[in-house]
Amino acid sequence: MNRVNYQVMPGPECYLPPAAASMGVVLPDEGRALVEGHIVTQEEAMSTIAEKLLGAKHPTFFPGPLILWAWSEKAVEKARAIKEMADAVGAKIIPMPDYRPKYPMIDPEEEINPNHPNLTIWHNKIDVCVFAGVHCHYANIALKIIRGGTDCYTIALCGEYGHEDAMITLRDVRAQDIKRLTEVIKKKQAYSIETSLMNV
Repeated sequence: MNRVNYQVMPGPECYLPPAAASMGVVLPDEGRALVEGHIVTQEEAMSTIAEKLLGAKHPTFFPGPLILWAWSEKAVEKARAIKEMADAVGAKIIPMPDYRPKYPMIDPEEEINPNHPNLTIWHNKIDVCVFAGVHCHYANIALKIIRGGTDCYTIALCGEYGHEDAMITLRDVRAQDIKRLTEVIKKKQAYSIETSLMNV
């Protein structure tokens, strides 16, 4: 049972925000997820992700090396599923192809640098972002920097145990999970359109 009072919320929190783990946030068990530092069901998390992405003005996906490079069939399948989800919400895609520091040479319109992700967030006015296929140690650093210096809402779709420094994280994410999340998004989208048409 998760009894944490600390909420992982959009910032700017402070220059050096505490790691969520140091504040008592624990990663979810298999089949569960984290929303703002609290353990919930995967279904609850997926529903909240759909709401956040559909309500965003500038949703943006940050795919990392684990899905950008076609190193396996699973990576290719996952990349296609991410592209379909981004298309479903009209999101921009800004890649994180590698982790070498490029500041001040990085073009924040072209790619995100994990060492200075706030530049990309600020420059593109990103209000909700999704990390997918980013190695965990770099995702954790970038998510913490984003929380410390921006008001961007972060979502991490992790192939391992999840990220406590994201506002929402799903763990053990495979291509089929991404497809399921896309279906949740499309259903909410259709319901929203239907409701707005009924109110006209």
